[in-house]
Amino acid sequence: MDIFQAMDAVLHALADPHRRLMVEALSVGETAAGGLGALVPIAQPGVSRHLSVLREAGLVDVRRDGQRRIYRLRPQGLVEVDDWLDARRQEWEHRMRALHTEVARGRRDRQGNE
Repeated sequence: MDIFQAMDAVLHALADPHRRLMVEALSVGETAAGGLGALVPIAQPGVSRHLSVLREAGLVDVRRDGQRRIYRLRPQGLVEVDDWLDARRQEWEHRMRALHTEVARGRRDRQGNE
């Protein structure tokens, strides 16, 4: 999976409010699938599908504990998205600094002509 496919999978996974709620809950610590299911108003098969999407996107890991499945957040799954956003942020900050410089130059030019 290339970087853009990985980013697409993460962004798709986070596009759903139920999955975002599950990710938020997992940011505090490991949680059993049943505990995550209790957070959202959907049936267990829907919870399983949501958890599967999160797992396939690389946002969560799962382990068995007897008959329970314990989920934990994999923050590394967000690294590609964070790197991409950081590059966009830096680009826009550069553009905003350049705009600020041009506005200041225009003010100086107008003041010099008065």
